[in-house]
Amino acid sequence: MGQHPVALLFRRQAYAIVLLLLNLVRADPTGAQSAANLEGSWNGGGSVSFASGEREAARCRAVYNRTSGTTYTLRAICATASGRTSQTATLGHVGGNSYRGSFHNSDFDVSGTIYVVVAGNRQTVQLTSGAGTASFELRR
Repeated sequence: MGQHPVALLFRRQAYAIVLLLLNLVRADPTGAQSAANLEGSWNGGGSVSFASGEREAARCRAVYNRTSGTTYTLRAICATASGRTSQTATLGHVGGNSYRGSFHNSDFDVSGTIYVVVAGNRQTVQLTSGAGTASFELRR
């Protein structure tokens, strides 16, 4: 009582498809596969609100480098009407397409928290410190 050759062939093909699908959706234990990729150059603009109450428009260029599966370093240069400055940051994946970390601006000796949410080729960036806050939208 052997199986019909067509049924046997169908079963083997179905098994191969299931294995292929499992390999495609298998979760990476580091979470790197589910995290949005920040690596590369991003440009855009937003605003900076100083503790004094002043607010200025700003343009930024940010470059992210992956340091591990879900952590990145950031170097950014931003310009406002009052000048140009650079920041560095280290960020880690906190879930979904969100990253959180700390930044430092050596030009003004300001440090604080950075929060990034990625949606495709767009990201929103929030920075908070004792000197003020900033909000940007960057694109690849």
